Amino acid sequence: MTGKTRYAPPRAGAMLEALRGLGYSTASALADVIDNSISAGASEVRVSFDWEGTASRVSVLDNGKGMSDHQLEVAMTLGAKSPLDERAADDLGRFGMGLKTASFSQCRRLTVASRSEGGTISCLRWDLDALASLDSDWNMFEGPAEGSAGFLEPLFALRSGTLVLWENIDRIVTPGSDVSHFGDLSDDVELRLGMVFHRLLEGPGPALKLYLNGKPVRPWNPFMIGHPAKPWHSPVASAATPKGVIAVQCHVLPHKDRLTEDEFKLAAGPEGWTSQQGFYVYRNRRLLLAGGWLGLGQGRAWNREESHRLARIRLDIPNTADADWKIDVKKSTARPPVQVRAWLTRLAEDTRERARRVFAFRGVPAPGPGGVSVEQAWRVERLRDGVRYRIDEAHPAVAAVLEAAGERSALVKAMLRVIEETVPVQRIWLDTAENRDTPRTGFSGESPEATEGVQKVLLTLYRDMTGRRGMSPESAVRTLSTTDPFQNYTALVASLPGWDVAARGSNK
Repeated sequence: MTGKTRYAPPRAGAMLEALRGLGYSTASALADVIDNSISAGASEVRVSFDWEGTASRVSVLDNGKGMSDHQLEVAMTLGAKSPLDERAADDLGRFGMGLKTASFSQCRRLTVASRSEGGTISCLRWDLDALASLDSDWNMFEGPAEGSAGFLEPLFALRSGTLVLWENIDRIVTPGSDVSHFGDLSDDVELRLGMVFHRLLEGPGPALKLYLNGKPVRPWNPFMIGHPAKPWHSPVASAATPKGVIAVQCHVLPHKDRLTEDEFKLAAGPEGWTSQQGFYVYRNRRLLLAGGWLGLGQGRAWNREESHRLARIRLDIPNTADADWKIDVKKSTARPPVQVRAWLTRLAEDTRERARRVFAFRGVPAPGPGGVSVEQAWRVERLRDGVRYRIDEAHPAVAAVLEAAGERSALVKAMLRVIEETVPVQRIWLDTAENRDTPRTGFSGESPEATEGVQKVLLTLYRDMTGRRGMSPESAVRTLSTTDPFQNYTALVASLPGWDVAARGSNK
């Protein structure tokens, strides 16, 4: 081998054009820019979408500590910071590329102006068109482009801070775009920024103030913290790794039937219920990955399926673990290291199974008085070659008919067997897949007809229990309150004679 080397720098214009193809969305690109504002200690960040046709622009203004002229030059230089360098614990960056690559993915002219406390404003600019026309090397331009100085004026009112300006936004304003497309994009960006930064916007501690076109960005919490219908969440579990502590908390969200229409729509998130299931990976409370199963699964990687759409898992990693988790430049992918994969798989399996049960039963069957488990009308038999569904003859409604049938009970059992063998499983599965929800039963809903139907069946069983079977009113009520589907209709059960006595007995 020879020790000779050759100097082979990339062509500036060609390199910068190539960096435009990293695949940022407008929202993810802006999130990367806002990361720099947060790392600079900003308490307030203002994003602006200004429509002027092909001269439209996007800007990000923060009140952080700002930069001196030298610091700004370093920040605008590609690769000035190595991902191997040690960083502050609260640093949201890694590669030293985010500001530039994110911006180039959306615009052809990037201008950054900044001032530190007590300093003057410095301004540097990358202009891809100018570089191409001049066949220039890696030369940044000083100051704003001609006619753009006025766009930097919001920075003048701040003692310190930074303004990032995107012009020639050819990836945002494309041929055929109009003001409505521009407005729709800003609305989508608002939703996604509310998701990415929700923990910083919510607190605890001094909360970040984030605005888009002067309107506060509303945080979107994927986990519906504090909602009364939420069936389950786990304690926070943690695991020590060579690169720091990983913390996990598992959540199962309420079924659609337990939410209002507005709550259901809001909880779906920007990508919708099915896509938003899975792990939410955070670093320093900033969301990196929203949903997905991180390639985990027994035998093969899990897909995002309707039956698990209520499962969401919060996962916190330290910024020292970026390399181990294979965090990319866009902060959009993550792969758990080998030492925690089995642990995460076990936690996810439990959460997925809980979520599947809630999805299948339209919410967790509420326990009756005294926490007694609910009697289900159907039971599942797990066989070597699959599962089979059978009507439970011990269910009060079924048992009452079999007892009353006497010598004709065999005829009733034959009818039940026909029902068992002809349950339209494939049709139910298909309808669930197409409608993205479990089919409704005759008792579902809150219409007068549905309520009247439940009440008729409930009274029929109650009269049979207290009449033919000789049960006391309180015993009959206690049984019905723990019988599917009547445990979902507590007001109707409470209207039966004997409820007060049954309730007092359960609280003893």
